[in-house]
Amino acid sequence: MTATSTSTHTRTQTATHLSDIVMATMGDVLNHLGIDASRLLRNWDRDQKAIAAWIYEGSLKHVVLECHQPSGAVAPVLEFPVSYTSANVGDQAFVTSQARIVGYLAKIASVPAGSTYKLFCEFNGPRTPQDGWSPGTRASMNDLRGRTIGTVASAPHASTSARIYTR
Repeated sequence: MTATSTSTHTRTQTATHLSDIVMATMGDVLNHLGIDASRLLRNWDRDQKAIAAWIYEGSLKHVVLECHQPSGAVAPVLEFPVSYTSANVGDQAFVTSQARIVGYLAKIASVPAGSTYKLFCEFNGPRTPQDGWSPGTRASMNDLRGRTIGTVASAPHASTSARIYTR
C-alpha cells in the first residue's frame, strides 16, 4: 500500500499564528507583572488583526511592549522581532515556544502598582494603515540592558523571537 500526503501553509496561516502568539505572550507578561491587561483584552481582535496584516504583507519589523511605572521609569520592555523567510519552505511546522519567556519572567519581579503599558509596532518600510493604530514615540532605553530570549514562534513564512530590556 502506498500513501501520499501534501501539506501547504499559507502566509495567512503564518500571520495569524504569529500574531496570536505575540498577543498571548504579551497578555502573559502583563499578567505576570501585575499590570491591568483589560485594555489588551478589549482591543485584542483589532490589534491581532493589525499585527497579522502587517506580518502577512512583510512590513512588520517588531512589536514592542513598554511597561510604564508610576515613577516615570519604563521597564521592562519586550520586543518581538519578526524574521521573514522564503515562501517555499515546504512542510515546515508551526512551532510555539512561549516556555522560554515564561521561564525568563520568573526572574523578573512584578512592577509597582499602578504601572501601565504601551504597544508599538515598528516597520521595515511602507505598511497598510490599520484601525486603532497611529504613530507614537517610544521611551528611551538608554539605561536598560537587553537580553535575547530566543524564538517564541515560527511558521513556514516567518518567525518571531523575543528580546527583553530591564534595569
